Amino acid sequence: MSSTQCTDLGRALCIITGASRGFGRTIAREMSGLVKPGSALVLTARSGDDLRSLEAELAESEAGRAGLVVECVVADLGQMEGLGSVVRASKEAFSEDIDHVILVNNAASLGDVSRDAKSFTDMAEVDSYLSLNVSSSLCLTASILQAFPQLPGLRRSVINITSLCALQPFRSWVLYCTGKAAREMMFRVLAEEEPDLRVLSYSPDKCLYCPVQPVLTIGHCIVPGPLDTDMQKVARSRTADPSIRKSFSDMFAQGQLLTCEASCAKLMKLLLEDSYTSGAHVDVYDL
Repeated sequence: MSSTQCTDLGRALCIITGASRGFGRTIAREMSGLVKPGSALVLTARSGDDLRSLEAELAESEAGRAGLVVECVVADLGQMEGLGSVVRASKEAFSEDIDHVILVNNAASLGDVSRDAKSFTDMAEVDSYLSLNVSSSLCLTASILQAFPQLPGLRRSVINITSLCALQPFRSWVLYCTGKAAREMMFRVLAEEEPDLRVLSYSPDKCLYCPVQPVLTIGHCIVPGPLDTDMQKVARSRTADPSIRKSFSDMFAQGQLLTCEASCAKLMKLLLEDSYTSGAHVDVYDL
């Protein structure tokens, strides 16, 4: 834990899942500008076209012109083959000059939010969701930590992109809430087991109790600023619960969604300051 804020993330190997769109893509852009020359980004997602366009964009950036290495891995992290390809690419991108390994577990799916919990009787459907959203995150993290063990002079950081849904139940969002809650506990356990590892669960939203000008009210919970992403579009069009669906739609109509860039800037500040408690849940409105 640093007592003063650094100005960069070091000569880093940054492994970012779900990097092709939305918040993951923004993380890749922002991290590329905060790493030293000789760093490498390993970007993974299921969309090859979107990854390749990001790779081209980063190659033209100031960091790209300074020699940033960008490796793109088109992979389904819900399958062992996909996990293996990411680990192999990470090992190949690593060099003896790297002093910081950063894993960002961003990949996630919303799941079917058009149904209530009592409709999920198909175990294969639930297992498939949890495989991508929980199991893959644990197995990738474990594989990366084994591939890059603790060594003198090597920092290691694991970031879990979490959500208010890890803490607050949303009606008709049983899969997403379950996945986020499981992931967050998983990383809390990891922080307890690995005291030399920096572990952070970062959320772009927060549960606030504010009687004046609430942004979004769900039951007794007030949620300012969900991220403006493709997932949010699905949430406001397909959520079964009418009050939640209306709340999200109203926020969009009133221009109250939070941009990925604004939230990511605060995440980068948090990582540079490096003063958070390892394993903690921190959201954008805490900063």
